Amino acid sequence: MQAKGRAAERGPFRVEHVRSGDPYELSNGHPVYCAPTGGRGSGPHHLGSSVVGWDPAVQEAGVDTGYALDGGTLRAPDVAVGNVPDKPGWVKGVPELAIEYADVGQDEEKLQEKIADLLAAGTKVLWVVRLSGPRRVEVHEPRRRMRVVLPGQLLSAPGILKNAVRVEALYERSEAEKTLLTNLLQRQGYEDLEAVLAAGREEGREEGREEGILEGKRDALKRVLDRRGLRLTRTAAAKIASCKSERELDGWLDRALVASTTAEVFKRAGR
Repeated sequence: MQAKGRAAERGPFRVEHVRSGDPYELSNGHPVYCAPTGGRGSGPHHLGSSVVGWDPAVQEAGVDTGYALDGGTLRAPDVAVGNVPDKPGWVKGVPELAIEYADVGQDEEKLQEKIADLLAAGTKVLWVVRLSGPRRVEVHEPRRRMRVVLPGQLLSAPGILKNAVRVEALYERSEAEKTLLTNLLQRQGYEDLEAVLAAGREEGREEGREEGILEGKRDALKRVLDRRGLRLTRTAAAKIASCKSERELDGWLDRALVASTTAEVFKRAGR
């Protein structure tokens, strides 16, 4: 969002004066106009919220969530992680991680005020994604100097996100898709795509081993029937070919060794 206008002294407005959907935030009782996001910024907003929102450690995330920091301060970061309850109204407190996107026309003074408001109220990490000029992310944390992370480097939020995030994943679709895929797989118990493929290969090998055992027992049963002169009827052959139970094949083999007829081999117990 691009903020416009606030005086330094305490203003008359309160959080309850702002309704959901109003194009304003509040800082120290003064309205801060928030302009609609431009085309270049709206896509990255969506990508960034997806990338951090589906991290395996994240339970709550939101976009433009309004936080009532105090009676006269209402802030809505572009992306929020943590403390995004599923209920109406402004949220009390702050997100653990906040992301702001800054493009052409950004009011730097108002952006810095917003950063200061959120950090002072308890936000642990705030990333500012710069879309104009050289792409980069500024990392703001309480009582620490701001640092810049460049494309090709990783962003981390220990205790908030499980996975580090490549800078490009916050604004490039291809990189965001890779990160999102990894996050979704980890939520299902796989470390990454290679782990899924490895599990599939192992499952295939296991199925192959099991089928090999079954096929061996089928062959053994047919050989015993043949050696004992028991005619393999079409029905019996179909039964053997379709059987997927090693236990049942073992039972047929045992009976084939002593049965007088093929029918006795396949006779069900208790009949």
